[in-house]
Amino acid sequence: MVTLTINGKEVSVKEGTTILAAAKSMGMKIPTLCHSPDLKPWASCGLCVIKNVDPRTGRARMARACCTTVTPGMNIVTDDAELRKARRTVLELILSNHPQDCLKCSRNQNCELQKLACEFGLREIRFKEILKNQKTDDSYAEIVLDRNKCINCGRCVEVCQNVQNVHALEYNGRGDKTMIGPVAGVDMAHSPCIHCGQCAVHCPVGAITFNNPINDVFTKLADPSLTSVVSIAPAVRAAIGEEFGFAPGTLTTGKIYAALRALGFKYVFDTNFAADLTIMEEGNELIERIKKGGKLPMFTSCCPGWVDYCEKNYQDMLPHLSTAKSPQQMEGAMTKTYFADSIKVKPKNIFNVSVMPCTAKLFESTRDKNMKSSGVQDYDMVLTTRELAKLIREAGIDFANLPEEKADSIMGAYTGAGTIFGATGGVMEAALRTAYFVLTGKEMKPVDYKPARGLKDVKTAEVKINKDLKVRIAIVHQMGNVDAVVQQVRQELKEGKEPSWHFIEVMACRGGCVAGGGQPYGATDDIRKKRANALYKDDGKCKLRQSHKNPEIAKIYKDFLGKPLGEKSHHLLHTTYTKRDLYRD
Repeated sequence: MVTLTINGKEVSVKEGTTILAAAKSMGMKIPTLCHSPDLKPWASCGLCVIKNVDPRTGRARMARACCTTVTPGMNIVTDDAELRKARRTVLELILSNHPQDCLKCSRNQNCELQKLACEFGLREIRFKEILKNQKTDDSYAEIVLDRNKCINCGRCVEVCQNVQNVHALEYNGRGDKTMIGPVAGVDMAHSPCIHCGQCAVHCPVGAITFNNPINDVFTKLADPSLTSVVSIAPAVRAAIGEEFGFAPGTLTTGKIYAALRALGFKYVFDTNFAADLTIMEEGNELIERIKKGGKLPMFTSCCPGWVDYCEKNYQDMLPHLSTAKSPQQMEGAMTKTYFADSIKVKPKNIFNVSVMPCTAKLFESTRDKNMKSSGVQDYDMVLTTRELAKLIREAGIDFANLPEEKADSIMGAYTGAGTIFGATGGVMEAALRTAYFVLTGKEMKPVDYKPARGLKDVKTAEVKINKDLKVRIAIVHQMGNVDAVVQQVRQELKEGKEPSWHFIEVMACRGGCVAGGGQPYGATDDIRKKRANALYKDDGKCKLRQSHKNPEIAKIYKDFLGKPLGEKSHHLLHTTYTKRDLYRD
């Protein structure tokens, strides 16, 4: 422990703690813009300046609190007239290069720069306005880069390069000519971007946003020729409440169903149902590979950011990807085939919407011909959690006071295994519950598989199925952690060794879908844990907790699909992969 003084009060904190964190532990806020708890500090913005006063001479040296660690006997001042003046000047300089169109900005009332300007009471800017006047990069359908709003804090570059290992964004130029944008001078669509959206959720302003014509939803819902259907992903229920004042980790499943009906959707389904369906296909695929000597290890395929990354960076691993579609795409396929048949409506007359925590899901819905199971696009629109919240507010729906409702039967029932898909390790745990049953005829006990849970970068374990079979697993989240796992797999395959793992779960975003690019802003590890715990709580209260016990899953196989990995399920629920150039869409 290190003892120091902050604003006249003595405090003891762990060695290596930054002044920023030490002050926060005492309830003292030091303003920042470039700082993020997910990222290593790099002291870009200069807002967090503090004074380190020499107790012998009384002289004060300025330092940046985000990257300066505490030392014994430090005497720190975090706020005085000189510091406030310095911070105001920094803010004014930033604002002099920033468009003043807050009312039209997607981050209006949820912008860190706007909030700081309000807190400092800025009404006038002393410096001449000099805007970048750069063309907006909207080459992607979903992710939009507006350099004019960029404040060069660097958070997007740091998360893209050092957390995700994607390297789609970089710094260009020097000094006041510095510009952030896609690498090699290309546009976003031709960069290595994998659509994960972590740049957007880490951007403190509206420089990187998610663009979607969400108001088209109201137009489509009002069209009498269309039958509207919507489904929500597992992680949405654990996060959307934050948009309406609920504490992180509050489950609002029933309120979401009610809100969707209030918006005008005729049928409300739950993608947890398709998560159960995914387990039936993916779990049986794993068992078949183990029994028949197929490509091992097998990687999960439900994360479109990971699939895109693999197609661009690990093309030799594509045969090791599960061919099972993601829950979203299985839900879409079943909606426009099985469900369309049951209500006697042509697939083209179904307006099918998915609500996802992920910005890569819109890309996934159009990525290849396999996403047109009925001959037309399986999903007509994919909304993020944040976008659904916008629609709810625009429609004047009082989300907090909505009564709890249930999803529609036929494709709404789910087990606990389906709901934990939204957390890192959840797909693996759900798959193990069913794989164990298929291989032994007995249920796995205990149902909760704790080694799959938590935020450790890479989790590994061995599951004893019977005396002759032990399934070795690995779970990795946050794209920057994947490379070490893949390199080990490559080396073992090259040397002809038995793989260290049979089954590997990969999720592109830290914590899994609970902190996807489309979730409410401001996720930290504490918030990630709370959202994940909400899903585990939902799992724990479910009467049925194994995918193979879902009665609607059994019915869909009996009445429509036949059997897992059968001819029909292979056609509708499985996909293929394409080698993609790193600098091409």
